[in-house]
Amino acid sequence: MQPLHIFLLIIAYFLVLITISYFTGKDDSNEVFFKAKRSSPWYLVAFGMIGASLSGVTFISVPGMVDGQQFAYMQGVFGFFFGYLIIAFVLLPLYYKLNITSIYQYLEHRFGKTSYKTGAFFFLLSRVTGASFRLFLVALAMQYIVFEEIGVPFEVTVIISILLIWIYTFRGGIKTIVWTDTLQTLAMLVSVGLSIYLINEKLDWSFVEFLNSDDFKVKGQIFFFDDANATTYFWKYFIGGIFIAIAMTGLDQDMMQKNLTCKNNKEAQKNMITMASLLVVVNFFFLSLGALLFIYSEKIGLEIPIIDGKTRTDLLFPEIAMNQNLGLGVAITFIIGLIAAAYSSADSALTSLTTSFSVDFLGIEKRPEEEQKPLRKKVHIGVSILLILVVILFNNLEGNVVSNLFKFATFTYGPLLGLFAFGILTKHKIKDKYAWIIALLSIIVSFVITSLPESFIGAYKFHWEILPLNGLITFIGLYLIRRKKECRKI
Repeated sequence: MQPLHIFLLIIAYFLVLITISYFTGKDDSNEVFFKAKRSSPWYLVAFGMIGASLSGVTFISVPGMVDGQQFAYMQGVFGFFFGYLIIAFVLLPLYYKLNITSIYQYLEHRFGKTSYKTGAFFFLLSRVTGASFRLFLVALAMQYIVFEEIGVPFEVTVIISILLIWIYTFRGGIKTIVWTDTLQTLAMLVSVGLSIYLINEKLDWSFVEFLNSDDFKVKGQIFFFDDANATTYFWKYFIGGIFIAIAMTGLDQDMMQKNLTCKNNKEAQKNMITMASLLVVVNFFFLSLGALLFIYSEKIGLEIPIIDGKTRTDLLFPEIAMNQNLGLGVAITFIIGLIAAAYSSADSALTSLTTSFSVDFLGIEKRPEEEQKPLRKKVHIGVSILLILVVILFNNLEGNVVSNLFKFATFTYGPLLGLFAFGILTKHKIKDKYAWIIALLSIIVSFVITSLPESFIGAYKFHWEILPLNGLITFIGLYLIRRKKECRKI
């Protein structure tokens, strides 16, 4: 597939998204941009959130994880499912009861302004970094398969990517996102399904024959109970997965903003439970694709791509899809799936960051009405520029992108987990002005613990359990700064 054809395919895809934004963005009020007037059908939100949850990271990097971890990632996915149930029955009722635009407004109701700003700040830090990681991965893949060949610098690839997102989100905001995410999720899942089918056909297998093959059995182990020190150990993945889901979905303005566009709490709960169930199945198919890619590469003697001396399992999928003569069908479905996966998370991140900064830090809802829309649009542009700069900064990132993404998130989402847990599970008030200190200290202490040399912790390897550990440290810190007089009254 020629670079020009890929470029035209990208343009055609974005013309469809821009058309959707034209119809959904006719009313560009802040009520529509931030909440979609609470009118989104729950089933539409549920389907679209699958794509936002998976993102370009899952599309490219999760299949690449099969090389070192087999299907261990599914242990975390099972944890995600139970985490989503907690979101549905604990957090969503709370958010709807308070009728809030930003979920961090709960912290102001519960503790005060410092806690509120602290929670919002850590969301901004987490989401800017997370969205940038995702965009970096996809921009890298696009650079590898098309833009490098036609002489476009990586920085220009990044700028074009974010500019296209800005074009179709700057008016309709979250209302547009709900509809574009639905289209992008469909495109991503069709892409994965067709890729599995076409590669199996090349190997003269049906999907059932592939699952029953000896090659798959070698790569398809899900449960790991034998070594508690290993990062693949079941309870690390499973328990960590529960807290990852709660923190990175339930305490994340990006993901919750979509839920809060549903008409009421009951419909939002239907959305969350449906999404949780579908994600288990979808992630299994992504890992199956990963196993298939490695089996195919071994059979044809294909080496894993190397860039700047670094082995990149992230790029095995694009290498096979684009350069191994599997036919135009695989190439086209890969490109469409890659674009859909990337922008189904990046566009909502841009919208949620605009919402959080506007509401949580600029108090946009309390300003005169004539100032609100112009201010929101300026913030939208500013956030776009920030993402461009951070993605370019990540160009020297080392290691598997999924691992780095979740490793960073376990630190930055930890204070959010501790703050919300303390607010929901206790009746204590706190000395609010010290909340930011506790949050910062919890990250520092967690980082020190996870950086201890082997002489202290032996062969133990930390994984997603860093997140609940960080949350627990924050929880203990908040207990230490509780208002004791009020505790005696309770």
